[in-house]
Amino acid sequence: MRLLIIGGGPGGYETAVEASKRGLEVILISEGPLGGTCLNEGCIPTKTFCHYAELIEQNLKAGLDCRPSFAAVAERKQVVVEQLHSGIDLLLKNVQVVRGRAEFKDSKTVICNGQEYTADKIIIATGSVSASLPIPGAENCLTSREILDLTEVPESLCVIGGGVIGLELASIFRSFGSEVTVLEYCPNILPRFDVDLAKRLKQSLSRRGISIEVQAQVTGIDGNTVTYIKKDKEFAVQAGKILMAVGRRPNTEGLNLEAAGVDYTRKGITVNDRFETSVPGIYAVGDVTGGIMLAHAATYQGLHALNCICGQDDSIRFDLIPAAVFTMPEVATVGLTEEQCKEQGLDFRCFKSFFRANGKAVSMDETDGYCKLIVSESGVILGAHILGAHSSDLIHEITVAMNIGVTLDKFQSVIHAHPTLSEVLQSALHQ
Repeated sequence: MRLLIIGGGPGGYETAVEASKRGLEVILISEGPLGGTCLNEGCIPTKTFCHYAELIEQNLKAGLDCRPSFAAVAERKQVVVEQLHSGIDLLLKNVQVVRGRAEFKDSKTVICNGQEYTADKIIIATGSVSASLPIPGAENCLTSREILDLTEVPESLCVIGGGVIGLELASIFRSFGSEVTVLEYCPNILPRFDVDLAKRLKQSLSRRGISIEVQAQVTGIDGNTVTYIKKDKEFAVQAGKILMAVGRRPNTEGLNLEAAGVDYTRKGITVNDRFETSVPGIYAVGDVTGGIMLAHAATYQGLHALNCICGQDDSIRFDLIPAAVFTMPEVATVGLTEEQCKEQGLDFRCFKSFFRANGKAVSMDETDGYCKLIVSESGVILGAHILGAHSSDLIHEITVAMNIGVTLDKFQSVIHAHPTLSEVLQSALHQ
């Protein structure tokens, strides 16, 4: 069987690697660098900056105000990206990789660089691109890609958008010394997250000196001035750099999906629970479907699509996709929020614990944090929401428990090592 994959991000190249291991003939067409947004202008570059930002914060807590050269950190970021590029090249040694823009000719044929490629099955994994507000001056803003290419720290930074991308970059640049203002249109930052969690993160970021305005409607940008309306009054923010971070939109441009008969909207390509499009044999995974725009979601969607193509079953639960926000402190979440439980009319209880009562957190001087576990009346864990050091790691213990159906009484009986941050999970359930 010949499989053609369009897109070299996690949903594309990782599926290509797995498909080649299963004996399929695989062609991978990638217009941009392999690794996609995640490796080149998203997850990996930002986490490199996050690492050094965390070191700065630790030094500050120790009474040391020493910051590494931002230019050196930017150079280190590029070394990390190139190293991981090399790793992907090795993984794809049994895959035919074609560099260029892909365009459908029909439901079985794709054209790239003037050459036609046919396949039995096709997976579209072209990801997403930065979205922007339709306001005057928006074209002069930095995107998340461009801000990561800066070699100097701006004296001041205005971030339009209080979602994951905006807050991570706001947190990073604050650590490096920028005066940061975040403008968010919704009533809370992280609009899709648990409200309690979002409010606590806002308090933490504010204590670090990040100015956050919610319910702020940005109306225009003139030079270094951002104007916005809040409670019917107009305000302005002056900033050396302005970041547009209002989300991302599916990257369907230039694919000529009409020629293949694939249904799509401005929200993305329409797929079923097999990630198959309106055309049998053509699949779409990751950001291009307009669903949960996370690299690991794309990876497992690609795996599920491949399993369907190969006639194999799996037990992947797409209702339990953990998410992490690498601010300082970190945020992590999985499952239902408290608001979603109420909307669904579920009977539930919330269990909470605080990092300030955790011995390891106190010894690390990382007491700013809390854990909330949402449990049904029958003892089923419905969701987990953690704010604090290493929450991006802690969330996976609960994710595993939820995937295998561990109930409250079973989890309460699991011995945790002491002293560890993971004890906050047990502490919550023993309240």
